[in-house]
Amino acid sequence: MSSRRQFALRAGLLVLAATAASTGMAQTPKKIKVAAIYSVPYEQQWVGRIHQAFKAAEARGEIEYKSTESIANADYERVVREYAMQGQDLIVGEAFPVEAAMRKVARDFPKTAFLMGSSGKPQQPNFSTFDNYIHEPAYLTGMIAGGMTQSNKIGMVGGYPIPEVNRLMNAFMAGAREANPKVEFSISFINSWFDPPKAKEATFAMIDAGADVMYAERFGVADAAKERGKLVIGNVINTQPQYPDSVVSSALWKFEPTADHAIAQVKAGTFKGEEYGVYSHMKHGGAELAPLGTFSSKIPAELKAKVATKEADIRAGRFVVKIEDGAPKAAK
Repeated sequence: MSSRRQFALRAGLLVLAATAASTGMAQTPKKIKVAAIYSVPYEQQWVGRIHQAFKAAEARGEIEYKSTESIANADYERVVREYAMQGQDLIVGEAFPVEAAMRKVARDFPKTAFLMGSSGKPQQPNFSTFDNYIHEPAYLTGMIAGGMTQSNKIGMVGGYPIPEVNRLMNAFMAGAREANPKVEFSISFINSWFDPPKAKEATFAMIDAGADVMYAERFGVADAAKERGKLVIGNVINTQPQYPDSVVSSALWKFEPTADHAIAQVKAGTFKGEEYGVYSHMKHGGAELAPLGTFSSKIPAELKAKVATKEADIRAGRFVVKIEDGAPKAAK
């Protein structure tokens, strides 16, 4: 090829590139690759919220998303490592029993971003942690429960007595006591993140002992309450559509602010070990009180007004819900 033809070809390519840039066709932003590994089914509340947030980002065209559910703890490291070797940009893990496995793989792949549900600290340079700090709406649901109980007895069923669960129960109990100083609590932990039959059994026992409002930190509680005609306060997701006559309200977790922050950091090339807990607070849109829906007309107007005022105070910073990570006490 002659020098003149080479020069003309290069000039043409430069013009084409400049034209594409000026018309917005220069380059399509690269989608980052996200993989999530879950040790429980998608229907479990915690995992369901994480999965939903990344599916939303996928629908917006921001990421390519892969996920695997119900992975046994013994297989967790293997699956995480396989995703890392595939070149995923961000790898997400949901909870605590498999945290050591995720941290181990993160050390072996320092250029890959890792995000894990944990009460532990971040690990530099590439391991961030998140948690569902929904103690604020939990306090509000406690107020509702305290105002709705007729027997002054509330039953509470949780997974494990760990800080992440304890803080929600303690906030709920504090809210219930504000609305009703006479309220008493019974508490049971089923030592599982997903065992609806066991949660149901614990609920029946509490109802038999006089509880007429149940706090459902785990699945299974609402089924038992429905069978016995009792009320339920939900956790993390809104199950009122499935239990319109039982679930009064719920403290909702919105994982989108956490997911969006991680995605933005990966895209910008600035991802590092960071605590993401703050993105679950109400002021960041990470938590909220579920709509009262079918119970809107069943809750006394005075109680609704008190809850609305308290919510406004929380959002404005006039009232701070105390974070208490210690095991809740079933005393008055």
